[in-house]
Amino acid sequence: MPKKGTLFVVTGPSGAGKGTVLKRVFSEMDGIYYSVSATTRAPREGETHGVEYLFITREEFLDLIKQDRLLEHAEYVGNFYGTPMDPVDAHLAAGEDVVLEIEIQGALNVKRKRPDAVLVFIAPPSYAELERRLRHRGTEDEATILRRTEAARRECANMDAFHYIVVNDTVDGAVHELKSIVTACRCRRENRGFVLE
Repeated sequence: MPKKGTLFVVTGPSGAGKGTVLKRVFSEMDGIYYSVSATTRAPREGETHGVEYLFITREEFLDLIKQDRLLEHAEYVGNFYGTPMDPVDAHLAAGEDVVLEIEIQGALNVKRKRPDAVLVFIAPPSYAELERRLRHRGTEDEATILRRTEAARRECANMDAFHYIVVNDTVDGAVHELKSIVTACRCRRENRGFVLE
């Protein structure tokens, strides 16, 4: 029986450290494909098609919706964002694990479409620490920080819908926990592709 990959959906509020944790996990584990989202917005300076996003036209995006070839999608500030299904399914079929790093509503939409997906919520140790991290970035004004902190409270109210909660108290600890989740899923009977001879 060939080994199949697992679809991991990773989310959490802005400032929880998702990107930092995932970057370490990708560098320390093999066999994981990072799903690149598609968007209709124009590339920003320094962004490359296929790296940060798949930059496509509005017509192409609407065709993907019409053909039901997106795992999830949303419209934000006049632009569409979504997860193309074809590359995800191709990598899963090849036995690779696939990670989607998406916002919470998108994660819940994927859960409805793919009930076998493993949902992981990366949480800050506290709201005070989250606010401290947002301030430390130095990229947002006070009003934006307060909006993001309030949004985090709403997002964290959805944690019960997730299979795993990784508390990013320290990056090393969060990386260890996320790697442990991936390893445990790889050891599931149905994912082993193992026959004792």
